[in-house]
Amino acid sequence: MLGQNKKIGKWGEQLAKDFLIKAGYQVIADNWTRKIGEIDLVAIKDNDIVFVEVKTRSTPFCGWGEEAVNHAKKKKISLLIDRYLLEEKKYQDFFPRFDIIIVELISLTPKFIHYENVLLT
Repeated sequence: MLGQNKKIGKWGEQLAKDFLIKAGYQVIADNWTRKIGEIDLVAIKDNDIVFVEVKTRSTPFCGWGEEAVNHAKKKKISLLIDRYLLEEKKYQDFFPRFDIIIVELISLTPKFIHYENVLLT
C-alpha cells in the first residue's frame, strides 16, 4: 500500500505542476531535497518565488490535505525555504511565499484547492 501511496503522491505533484503552469507560473524546481526535507515545487510568478507543498487525496477517508501541513511540517518548510534562498542567490530579490495545493483524485476529474500565501508560524 505504501508504494501505491507514493505513486499517487508523485502523480498529484505532476498534476499540481501542470496546474501552476496553466495558471501562469514558471516552475523552476520540483522535489528540491536536502537532508532536512523536501520542497515539492518551487515556482516564479510576477515578483514572487513560491514554495509549494502538494497534498494528494484519492479517498475522502484520509482526512483533509491541509491538515497534514501541521506546525512541525511548516517549521521544516521554513528552514528549507531559508536554505533554498541562501543557495540560490539569484532569487534573493524575489518575495518568498508559501502555498499549499490539495489535489483531490476522488472523482474522474482532479480537483485543485490552492491556498496562497500560507503563514508558516
